[in-house]
Amino acid sequence: MPIDMTEAYTFWPSVAEIAAAVTAGRSSAGAETRRALARIAALDGAINAFTSVDEADAMARAAAVDGRIAAGELLPLAGVPVAIKDNIWVKGRPITQGSNLFRDFVAPDDAEAVARLVAAGAVIVGIANCSEFAAKGQTTNRLHGATRNPWNLAMTPGGSSGGSVAAVASGMVPLAIGTDAGGSSRRPPAHTGLVGLKPSFGAVPYGPGFEEPFFGISCICPIARTVADAALAFEVMAGPSRLDPHSVPIAPDGLCEPLRMRIAYSPKWGLDVPVEPDVAALTGHCAEHLRQAGFDLVAADPDWPEGAAEAGLGAIQQSGLAALHGAAWATRPALIDPDLGAQIDAGGRLAGTDVAKALLLSEAVAVAGTKFFFANGLDAVIGPTTPCAAWPVERLGPSMIAGVDVGPRGHAVFTPLFNHTRQPAISIPCGFDRSGLPIGLQVVMPRGRDRALLVLAAAIERTLAISV
Repeated sequence: MPIDMTEAYTFWPSVAEIAAAVTAGRSSAGAETRRALARIAALDGAINAFTSVDEADAMARAAAVDGRIAAGELLPLAGVPVAIKDNIWVKGRPITQGSNLFRDFVAPDDAEAVARLVAAGAVIVGIANCSEFAAKGQTTNRLHGATRNPWNLAMTPGGSSGGSVAAVASGMVPLAIGTDAGGSSRRPPAHTGLVGLKPSFGAVPYGPGFEEPFFGISCICPIARTVADAALAFEVMAGPSRLDPHSVPIAPDGLCEPLRMRIAYSPKWGLDVPVEPDVAALTGHCAEHLRQAGFDLVAADPDWPEGAAEAGLGAIQQSGLAALHGAAWATRPALIDPDLGAQIDAGGRLAGTDVAKALLLSEAVAVAGTKFFFANGLDAVIGPTTPCAAWPVERLGPSMIAGVDVGPRGHAVFTPLFNHTRQPAISIPCGFDRSGLPIGLQVVMPRGRDRALLVLAAAIERTLAISV
């Protein structure tokens, strides 16, 4: 049965309103948690957003929050139900990375970001599905199956944070946490009408947790219905940690004026790739609407180094997967998704010089991304989050975009470059294609300007006022 998405989107008040109601005694963490659990029970059989939901654990967490409120604590996320992606550690919970190799793994610690959410009063109600090792753009795996897009259950929500976005878009929870090493918490929000923030690399501590194949680009990300909700979660999770040597402080530069910012509109992000006409028309219309509303928009494209498309950087992920899981693929292939096996095989064939070239290209991309802003006097750049809307759930990716044959990562071309630049990027809803599927607008700023990005994104969100 189709899901009423207007009802789903309005099922929860804002994250701040939930916390305020719990703090004031108009609600309780227990009541909000029971509400989330009831909706999960009603809807998740059709969507498969969650890999596990432990009602007893969730209610115990809620009771602890209510006890803290009664003792007079002020908690910014008091009683807010949250879903955590199945590659982020939650102490005492099964965290599998969507893989049979880890089906019996129980996390020994909380990731620092999770610990900060819990300290702020959030209630973890469940673990959200992801593609195996969070390494492909469609959320399906041999252990937990496929997650479906609430807007159209025949479609994928994308990946790898598909469970997290499906949980929020359907109204099962008001907030979820994902990860992003190539767009995994921007493309799925674009496909489900949500906001997904990839912070600057290091802004939110990463780990303790699993070893990953991505080499210094992966981020922990808030996924929500509004920029304000994502910003609140970011503020709770952000800040340096002694547990993460890559974590860094973020400048308090959020007091900025969006209408005084110089913003570039880049319809293809400087890449020679096909874009669906509906996506091009919607994002172009949004840019023109912003210009008419007084935003300072200019036309400019990044100048990326040769080979910076996905194929040029893919050797990094492939070699990382081969290093971590090549032995298991060679001896126990039935346990691993064949799509991941193909990446492992490709990684195993790479020479050391091939990997070094990809890492050098990553550094060149970072330099190009930094130069783009300063050479053009830009504060921000906007463009489509993805070149297409969601596609059928059983397919790895669309075979054609705008009538042009594309590879399995053709849908993902606009997001990975900003992992390699380490710059903050956010996807916000910008409308729907002719079939009624959501489309996202990506906004990017220089590294470290996360708070300014959130201020600008909120202003764009208000100006566009996209209705679900």
